[in-house]
Amino acid sequence: MNQAVSARRGGDTFQARQFWYKALPLLDPESPVIGVGFEKGPKGFDDIWVEYAPGREPKDTNGEPIKCIFIQCKWHVILGTYGFKDLIDPKFINAKSGSLLKRARDACLNSAQSVSGVQFKLLTNWRPKSDDPLNSLVNQRTGSINLDKLYKTKTDKSKMGEVRKAWREHLEINDEELRQVVKTLAFGHTLDTLDEMRSRLDKEFKTFGLERIQINESSFKYDDLIFCWMNQGHNEFDKNSFKVRCQEEGLFIKTPENPQKFGIKSFEHSFDRLEDRCTSVLNLIPYFNGRFIQDESLWFDKLYPEITTYLSKITREQQKIRLVLDIHSSLAFVTGSILNMKVGRKVELEHRTISRSIWSADDYKVVDPNWPTLHQNVHDLNSNGADIAVAVGITHNITNDVKSYAKEKLPSVGKILEVCPSTGSGNQVVSSGRHAFEFAQTVKEKLRSIKRDHELNTKTHLFIAAPNSFTFFLGQQTSALGRVQLYEFDFEGQGDRSYQPSLALPK
Repeated sequence: MNQAVSARRGGDTFQARQFWYKALPLLDPESPVIGVGFEKGPKGFDDIWVEYAPGREPKDTNGEPIKCIFIQCKWHVILGTYGFKDLIDPKFINAKSGSLLKRARDACLNSAQSVSGVQFKLLTNWRPKSDDPLNSLVNQRTGSINLDKLYKTKTDKSKMGEVRKAWREHLEINDEELRQVVKTLAFGHTLDTLDEMRSRLDKEFKTFGLERIQINESSFKYDDLIFCWMNQGHNEFDKNSFKVRCQEEGLFIKTPENPQKFGIKSFEHSFDRLEDRCTSVLNLIPYFNGRFIQDESLWFDKLYPEITTYLSKITREQQKIRLVLDIHSSLAFVTGSILNMKVGRKVELEHRTISRSIWSADDYKVVDPNWPTLHQNVHDLNSNGADIAVAVGITHNITNDVKSYAKEKLPSVGKILEVCPSTGSGNQVVSSGRHAFEFAQTVKEKLRSIKRDHELNTKTHLFIAAPNSFTFFLGQQTSALGRVQLYEFDFEGQGDRSYQPSLALPK
């Protein structure tokens, strides 16, 4: 009984915190989010819905605008996985009848809007099984089903045919009808614990001037408040009504801080669309398949000029720039090189770990002596090589990978500079924007020292496993680094699970 109560309470908490995360952009006049609802919508997808302003909607995998997203929240006490057969099993959603897929079909049939303008999304702390066909079908950028892959084969005997057959027979529809249902589906997952969600929300409440609940307090009134509003008949909000409701509850403690945020993305988090909370977003995702560039020429032919044009426009209009960078490491470096110290603009970066924080090079006036420092080692690789490879392993150690790649592919590299934190690599090593900036300065000075003992025109081959804030600040030092060749690692295995050259600077 206690476990059942805990699971139910956890599920309510998960739903409430996801609601606040979706609804807070309503307090941002620049956000494209114009409506958010709670416990209202098509059966099975009525936990939360989000509506977007016409002309500013996010796009699905086919480039069509998504006017409204209906979300089913599913939280589990114990982490787990699911597969394509779970979508036709009512037990998966704790139902006696009516699977998730049937509810999606019914929602499609009963939708008041055009099916092409809506999305029905499962948001959970479970992930698709790695060896299940569903995992390969879910697009890692949008969370939706890759229809081309699902219908790539013709017969039911193939792996994808087995999926189509199971879903088609369960719904008692034909292939074309199945296509119409499946194209509206999306899947999102979060590995944040409930406490991590609370910490993430705390930063958002601070940004919008809402009351913050101290982390040592056991109760968190925001969890219950939305259910109280629902019982009062207030479960649909636009920008005005949500602000009024927050004012009536006395949630505002100061004038909301609503600086304009500008986003650049080359990939997308499944539950955090930058368009929901940024004034404008430069979308580079179409140039990639997952995180793998479609063609190497695009780095310079398309990505570099588009980032330059986008940032040039922002710098003309803004003295203070706040950036949200959901981009490859190479592009974070390029962004820093464009917004270098000579631009004369204060740059703030949104840093995402457990929660979202705003970092800048001067967010701490004094360096904390307790911050981890960088250890540096120089490894001789090839006595005939004049170039230098730099393996920056802040989030994880990449030295051995870089050595292997350099031995095989870079005969011009004579030395490898290994850079690792004094505490060991990890996701929580960097404490602030000032800390990241100091790390970048350390790498720059060490490289300049090495180059003074060698040819000044030596090329630097840069391999980075670090937060984008560090990479951005290092990019700001480009003029002091000389010629730089950047690399990306093939994390998703779309190539050879090794490094690939990306951009070379100066252009």
